[in-house]
Amino acid sequence: MNPSWLTLILIVLAGGATALQAPTNAKLMGAVGSPVNAAFISFAVGTLALGLAAAAMQVRPDTAAMRGLPAWAWIGGLYGCVFVIAAAWSVPRYGAALTITLMVAGQLIVSLMLDATGAFGVPRQPLSLSKIAGVALVFAGVVLARRG
Repeated sequence: MNPSWLTLILIVLAGGATALQAPTNAKLMGAVGSPVNAAFISFAVGTLALGLAAAAMQVRPDTAAMRGLPAWAWIGGLYGCVFVIAAAWSVPRYGAALTITLMVAGQLIVSLMLDATGAFGVPRQPLSLSKIAGVALVFAGVVLARRG
C-alpha cells in the first residue's frame, strides 16, 4: 500500500485537528465547570455535525451488518470521551504541547500492540526495531517537552 501525498497531508491535518481540539475543549471546560461537561458539549456538537454530513451525503447505516458486529465495535465513542476529557483537563495544567505529546506517545504504544497482535481486526504488522525506536524518540520528545 502506497498512500498518495494528498492522503498523507490530510491525515496530518486530521492530527492537527486533535491538537486544536485540546485547547478548544480546555477553554470550554473553564466556562462550563468540568471536563465532563466540556466533553458532553463537544460530542453534542460533533454528533450534530455528523448528522448533517450523513444527511447531506445521503449515507445510511447497513442495519443488517450492524447486527453482526462484535460488542467491542460499539464502544469507539468511549475512547473519544476519554481523549476529550483528558485533553480538556490536561491542557490548562501542562500546556498543549506536553498534553498532545503524551497522547501521541500513548497512541503509538497501543498502535504497536495492535499491529503486532492483529487485535480489533487490525492487519498484523511485524514489530521492528525501527518502529520501537520511533516510539522511543516520541518518549524522548515527552521528556524534552516536559523540561521546556
